[in-house]
Amino acid sequence: MKKVLLGLGLVISGSLMAQKPASDASHFSLEGLINYNANDGMNWTAPSLRMRYFVNDNIAARVQFGFGDGSPTPSKESYTYYENMDGTGASGTVDIKRGSWNSQIGAEYHLTGNDKMSPYFFGGVLFGKGSYEENWANAGQDLNGDYMYDATIKTAGITAGSSSFGWTLGAGLDYYVAENLYLGLEMGLQSSSVKYTDVTTDITFADNTTMKIIDGPSKLGFTSLGAAHGSIRIGWRF
Repeated sequence: MKKVLLGLGLVISGSLMAQKPASDASHFSLEGLINYNANDGMNWTAPSLRMRYFVNDNIAARVQFGFGDGSPTPSKESYTYYENMDGTGASGTVDIKRGSWNSQIGAEYHLTGNDKMSPYFFGGVLFGKGSYEENWANAGQDLNGDYMYDATIKTAGITAGSSSFGWTLGAGLDYYVAENLYLGLEMGLQSSSVKYTDVTTDITFADNTTMKIIDGPSKLGFTSLGAAHGSIRIGWRF
């Protein structure tokens, strides 16, 4: 019991004595982030890794890398469609897979704050690359582009590459809980768009005839203007 109390006392003491370091003593920070996107409710996205370089006590440059396109869309989706509206009869399936990475280059302006807290404003540009794949079995699309059961299509596959670009603006806070160790929050607005390229469709019909369609670049990707986003962070200054 004494050891537990002693350990707890050391943690509390370290927290009370923690101060944000000066930029001339600790130019760099490395942190992990758990991100969220509130474009359509609260959705958590893939974690990211960020490094910062403090030019001085007020200005820092930052570089960030993560997986996903920054949207709440899952990397894998599977759907089943039935011959009849009541969910009976023959069925078809659609499987969707996405894979991508994203990066960010930006800057921060830190306000004075106090010994433990360092509030700041930030801005940056976003870009990334990815891939997209759909596999159909006894399924197709209607005139509106909605998926449906289709007995005339045996199998179909769609593949495409993707690229994304956008910007982000917002505010954040570093709170030092121990020497050089901090927790942080960020909130802001983000605008991004995704462009699909090299879209290829291979179809095998029920009579075993085939068709291949190759499309040029497409701007069918999403554009989110002013979507609220943020992150919960933990990092180390060195």
